[in-house]
Amino acid sequence: MAQTQVTTHPTSSATTRPVPARPAGAGRRWAALAVLMLPVLLVSIDNTVLSFALPQISESLAPGGTQLLWIVDVYPLVLAGLLVPMGSVADRVGRRRLLLVGAVGFAAVSAVAAFAPTAGALIAARAGLGFFGAMLMPSTLSLLRNVFTDRDERRLAIAIWAAGFAAGSAVGPIVGGLLLEHFWWGSVFLLAVPVLALLLVLAPVFVPESRDPAPGPVDPVSIVMVMAAMVPVVFGIKTLAKGSLPSLGLAAIAVGLLMGVLFVRRQLRRRNPMLDVRLFAVPAFTGSVLVNLLSVFSLVGFLFFVSQDLQLVIGLSPVQAGLVLLPGTVAMVVAGLSVVKVVRRVRPSRVVAAGLALSAVGYLVTALVAGRGEAGWLGLAFVVLAIGVGSAETVSNDLIVSTVPAAKAGAASAISETAYEVGAVLGTAVLGGILTGSYHANVVVPAGVPAADAASAAETLGGATSVAADLPAGQAQALLDSAHAAFGSGVVVTSAIGFVAVLVAAGIALTTLRDVRS
Repeated sequence: MAQTQVTTHPTSSATTRPVPARPAGAGRRWAALAVLMLPVLLVSIDNTVLSFALPQISESLAPGGTQLLWIVDVYPLVLAGLLVPMGSVADRVGRRRLLLVGAVGFAAVSAVAAFAPTAGALIAARAGLGFFGAMLMPSTLSLLRNVFTDRDERRLAIAIWAAGFAAGSAVGPIVGGLLLEHFWWGSVFLLAVPVLALLLVLAPVFVPESRDPAPGPVDPVSIVMVMAAMVPVVFGIKTLAKGSLPSLGLAAIAVGLLMGVLFVRRQLRRRNPMLDVRLFAVPAFTGSVLVNLLSVFSLVGFLFFVSQDLQLVIGLSPVQAGLVLLPGTVAMVVAGLSVVKVVRRVRPSRVVAAGLALSAVGYLVTALVAGRGEAGWLGLAFVVLAIGVGSAETVSNDLIVSTVPAAKAGAASAISETAYEVGAVLGTAVLGGILTGSYHANVVVPAGVPAADAASAAETLGGATSVAADLPAGQAQALLDSAHAAFGSGVVVTSAIGFVAVLVAAGIALTTLRDVRS
């Protein structure tokens, strides 16, 4: 089959070749994939499992409101800021080596987090997990780029990789529910230890080392600059979405954008840049990165509000809510694997656009049934949404790593993972913030509810549910009816935004991928 027909911008490393070591034979290549799926599943589960432990963490460590937010937010902030630098470091020191260092660090800090005695200690541990987690993800995708040199095999391997990432995010609530029903909150962190111990044993056996054969020197200034660009932007968007301190949020975004411009200028001037920003001159690369970001934004935003609908409106347990989403998880995996054959005959631009259009239908269904106690319809909406995202993610991830020189696979993979993490952060921050604001504006607390309880009920659906449990039957029902209606109206707004986001992503795919051939 012909290779993808794209024109890459000439760079100083475009004629280099990756280190040739790779597993001998198909069996060892697929064994390498199985090993590399371990950190993928772990990190994706970690993205969603923590939210189910927050009630127990609040009871055990008694964090303040700001501390509780930082327990959640510090991990993606550090992770998003370090993914690009770590991808560049992996190209230089060896991708497998950095993967193993990250595994040791992530496992050790996970154990520390599990037994954190205070909220401050847990925040510090979560920051450490972001640091070592940034070593894990770029290494996995870039290693696959060098292990699977055959285009068909690589496309299938990346489909499995993407399906595992998506499946882990959806399975996280089930795993978290099972652990928290039998153990304390720290068990969600200890889950990482046996998984990464297995990785440390198997990776040296099955996963070959690869690196850029002509790397430039490590550039500490660029590392600081990319952190100074990413972290303020993500922090500012989250601050604006929560409706607090808008001037601080805007100032943070402005600082981040300024540092981003300075970072790009520095990379363009250097002979061996940490990140070859000229990669973005390739339309297929840039379009695939944007498709990644927008599709993950929509998926994670959906999971944020549907989990509340299933548990707080319908009344399902965490495990039951996870099981409602299980068919969608299976559909996402099947779609991601099936699209490998489809894209051999149909242009990638059309496959991606069609998948994202299907995801838009899923959001329409959500807008119609949210807040009405329709678990079956919400499950169906997730199936439709997941099929589209699974198809689009497989193709876009393949294009990201196949349209750049193999020696730059680490940097390209890091950009892909940065798009994923930023999309996930924005999905929860933007859609979650809008949902919370809409709920607050529309909920009506019955007269006679104590002021402190009324404030809690007006802030979140979870607060209203907790307050209603201690009210007389009439007041409780009135509060819950109003809260559910307010939540449903907020979901309509966020569903409309998700609908627009996936349609914009479909338009980007049709425009930027139109010259790509399978």
